[in-house]
Amino acid sequence: MGFLAIALAYLIGSIPFGLIIVRLMSGEDVRQSGSGNIGATNVSRVAGAKAGILTLVLDAAKGFAAVCLTDYLTHGDIRFMSAAAFLVLIGHSFSLWLRLMDGKFSGGKAVASFLGAFGCLAPWPLLAVAVVFFIVVFSTRYVSLASICGAGLFPFACFIILHPDWSVLLSATAAAILVIERHKGNIQRIRAGEERVFKFK
Repeated sequence: MGFLAIALAYLIGSIPFGLIIVRLMSGEDVRQSGSGNIGATNVSRVAGAKAGILTLVLDAAKGFAAVCLTDYLTHGDIRFMSAAAFLVLIGHSFSLWLRLMDGKFSGGKAVASFLGAFGCLAPWPLLAVAVVFFIVVFSTRYVSLASICGAGLFPFACFIILHPDWSVLLSATAAAILVIERHKGNIQRIRAGEERVFKFK
């Protein structure tokens, strides 16, 4: 059941909620507008704040659901739960459903799914880095930089706060690397002074 659970985690992660929501609300393809990303930030730019918030909630929910489902199917096997936490992010970033639609393994940057997955697997370290996230957002107004900082610190927070099983630490580290790698373009724009800032309203 463990391998079935992590396969399901990938498939759940692959559901492109941002694309679906924008298509239903405006008829547009979110990948053709803004940054071209299917995540909540770009969805909010293309279809408005309500669409962005809904995308954020659903992307986080699929991360949480994937780990909880694995917990249920494997009777709490932490190794499979850790694998599921990472694979749901892989699904979001490299979506099978988008591959079937347009032949490309495209997807989002996995931040919301990261929140959901590790909110189930390692909530206290996630809460600790959430403080860092908000500090960076309020001080720089770069959501992307805050996401990078939070993801980069997360494995250390897991180690310090939980002293977890090796599988949790491995999953946290792999997830952090994935999130940072998915933000390569943002890093380049920050260095060039071209990154969009978050506007408080």
